[in-house]
Amino acid sequence: MKFSHLLLALLAGLTGVTSTALAADTYTIDPGHTYPSFEADHMGVSFWRGKFDKTTGTVTLDRAAKTGTLDIAIDASSIDFGHQKMNEHAKGKDMFNVEKYPTITYKAKSFKFDGDKPIAVDGELTLLGVTKPVMLTINKFKCIEHPMLKREVCGGDASAEFKRTDFGLSYGTPRFAPEVKLQIQVEAIKN
Repeated sequence: MKFSHLLLALLAGLTGVTSTALAADTYTIDPGHTYPSFEADHMGVSFWRGKFDKTTGTVTLDRAAKTGTLDIAIDASSIDFGHQKMNEHAKGKDMFNVEKYPTITYKAKSFKFDGDKPIAVDGELTLLGVTKPVMLTINKFKCIEHPMLKREVCGGDASAEFKRTDFGLSYGTPRFAPEVKLQIQVEAIKN
């Protein structure tokens, strides 16, 4: 047995950490390649689509043990509808109220797997100071050795649906339906 393996086994035995815990990898969200976007009704006539431009966070993933965690923070003031007047309105008190609630968070401690690939995340979304469960469906997941970074990078596409009114974002109801479709493109770099 190599000395490094012996040392890890000894440390695991002394600290009570199992080899499974040592297999978990931590990834840092790449803010330049991660954009939570959403779609919401506009009086039944059309859909308004927007995204948040500033996201940070970490993911831990143990594909062998089929476990993981997710801790995401979104800068609410980075909302972008592609329409400046709507951006300013959305930041105000009757919608996202970014002065009082500058951060939207999503935290999860439970992943569902199909083989070694995560397919869903059970977590909690906090928006406007209200925390509710929201399940993310992972539509695509892939890890590669990044050719420029020379480190593993994992990416995915996730989606969810929820009612914004459950979080106190009631602006325009009932003219505007409360259902929101969420899409997240994410890339994360292994630490």
